[in-house]
Amino acid sequence: MRHRKKNPHLGRKRGHRKYMLANMGSSLIEHKSINTTLAKAKALKLFIEPIITKSKTDSTHNRRIVFKYLRNKYAVTELFREVAVKIGDRPGGYTRIIKLGNRSGDNADMAMIELVDYNELYSQSKPESRRRRRRKKKSTDKIPSELANAADETSVEEAPVEEAPADEAPADEAPVEEALVEEAPADEAPADEAPADEAPADEALVEEAPADEAPAENSDPSEDLNDEDGKQKKEN
Repeated sequence: MRHRKKNPHLGRKRGHRKYMLANMGSSLIEHKSINTTLAKAKALKLFIEPIITKSKTDSTHNRRIVFKYLRNKYAVTELFREVAVKIGDRPGGYTRIIKLGNRSGDNADMAMIELVDYNELYSQSKPESRRRRRRKKKSTDKIPSELANAADETSVEEAPVEEAPADEAPADEAPVEEALVEEAPADEAPADEAPADEAPADEALVEEAPADEAPAENSDPSEDLNDEDGKQKKEN
């Protein structure tokens, strides 16, 4: 029975499996990333991460424990000198597995396992992929519409400065209106004089009328005189 045996066997015996993981762990520390099958990458992740945690505390005891698993003194030196300094602030999750597709020969799932802190491409894009929480709008923050209204008010306040010449325009028009007002009586003066011109015409008619009637009045007295003479002659 396989009770409490969760580690992947990878189709190998115990000794073969330990040496294989030790070689893969040494290669990962030296090259910072390796390509392997997905099953081996998952097994290596379980194998190497406790070892990297041990390397955070540089002591003889921890170096001997790490050497027991890796069995490579150059890998141990690299781990305690460089890798431990690089990942010192990270609480865990030192490795990353990236799937690469299937292998052309036997169609096995391939993957790349790497140390997280040594991938500059992912470390640069990581801050951009962070989710930011939305902050509630404070009463003191201005709404864009209020900003637009403020901009309109500023433009309205500045408008009279630009329209100053327009205010001077009525001053220029004032003399024209005054001139029209002053000229209006001059134009109306002939109209007032017109009755004066007509007055002589009426007087001429009045004067002519007696002249026309004068002969009539003179003719009447002559007739009266003739009548009186005739009467006197008759009386004589």
